[in-house]
Amino acid sequence: MGKIEDFRRKKDYLVCVDSDGCAMDTMDIKHIRCFGPCMVAEWGLEPWAEEILARWNDINLYTMTRGINRFKGLAMALGEIDGKYAPIEGIEDLRHWAETSPELSNPALQKAVDETDKPILKKALRWSKAVNEAINALPDSEKLPYPGVKEALAYAHERADVAIVSSANAEAVLEEWEKYGLLPHTDVVCAQDVGSKAFCIAELMKRGYAPDHVLMCGDAPGDMDAAKKNGVFYFPIRVRQEKESWQEFVAEGFDRLLDGAYAGAYQQAKIAAFLENLGG
Repeated sequence: MGKIEDFRRKKDYLVCVDSDGCAMDTMDIKHIRCFGPCMVAEWGLEPWAEEILARWNDINLYTMTRGINRFKGLAMALGEIDGKYAPIEGIEDLRHWAETSPELSNPALQKAVDETDKPILKKALRWSKAVNEAINALPDSEKLPYPGVKEALAYAHERADVAIVSSANAEAVLEEWEKYGLLPHTDVVCAQDVGSKAFCIAELMKRGYAPDHVLMCGDAPGDMDAAKKNGVFYFPIRVRQEKESWQEFVAEGFDRLLDGAYAGAYQQAKIAAFLENLGG
């Protein structure tokens, strides 16, 4: 699998595909089994766990904040908890860091901890590390591609270059995609280490694709925004309708891209269905 700096355009069309929650059925399990429970444990929120976990899932999975960065999601959830269930000491410190840090990652948070020694940042880092450990412990049998993904990628790859465009860890993405035979139908991976999804699409377009020959497949508002920022098309993989979404990609969506019939009414209908699905 080539890196972006070595990637060269081979075809006239480009299909960009997100990983977690789009190609791989890994987003729900990570939040339901790892992110939320680790927050409850770290902040001692067990008395209100049922309501808090439901709200965590709404924020991160089922509303317009789906796909939010983990630390921004944490600040949002703890901010609500602070006013409703239990006091969260230092919540403003966490909010400030999540809103102002140029990078939202464990190393960046460790740097902030070293510089400020703020207790809530220490707790947030401990939570994030616990989440990673919990995710790594998930059995492979519960981290699968959505039905139809492999066939859709193979279909698209006949006429288009295919790029993985994900905010997840590159090693994890490559491991999962290789395990299930998805990598042969892709050309390049642009993950967390490359930059934002909008940046990745922009870099790929420097290889000479026309904007109306590029399609971003994603499941979250951030994917749609990355497509809009680059003036390219967006194909949504709808929550709880992933199989049907990929079937439509093969049956109609990709062919419309090739035929020059994606713009206008079809793109508008796809975006409207996507927003309705997330309550936007």
